[in-house]
Amino acid sequence: MYSVYRVFLVLFVTLAASREVIATKHEVTWDVSTDLKSWASGRTFKVGDQLVFKYSSGMHSLLELSSEKEYKSCDIGTSVNSMNGGNDVVKLTKPGTRYFACGTLGHCDQGMKLKIKTVAANGDSSQDSPSSSSTPTSDEDSPSSSSTTSSTPTSAAQTTHSMAAMSLALASIIVGLFNILV
Repeated sequence: MYSVYRVFLVLFVTLAASREVIATKHEVTWDVSTDLKSWASGRTFKVGDQLVFKYSSGMHSLLELSSEKEYKSCDIGTSVNSMNGGNDVVKLTKPGTRYFACGTLGHCDQGMKLKIKTVAANGDSSQDSPSSSSTPTSDEDSPSSSSTTSSTPTSAAQTTHSMAAMSLALASIIVGLFNILV
């Protein structure tokens, strides 16, 4: 009976680890030359994912807007959140549509704005509302890169970390099953 509990513990730990592996960091090159609408259209944003906005601090900033009306009209005077670190992380904590714009005068009108729709981690969109309970953070100690014109959702380091976590999870399952049989 003890070994059955161990297997359940291993499965629980494996499931907990797999949630971390599934999350994606979407790197956004935040400048006026990036076609942000095209960039977003080719991606699926899920609860648990993160947006990492990379830009030149002092030249740009990041505002989160509360509605599509503000987004379409570039009404940056009523933002729900403001960041200016140059390497800002926005955690996607629930399904819904989110709106972002540059706080530098004129940049939003030049297309420096982003609309994303976050779906549930299982892929279903059960709710479509702005997320004011997001958890944005700014990592000003990390270097930012404003010269990059392409964005990638994962880096080689993230892929390596994911593979290591999956290998550990698989090894844990094998050990748990071995303990049942022995």
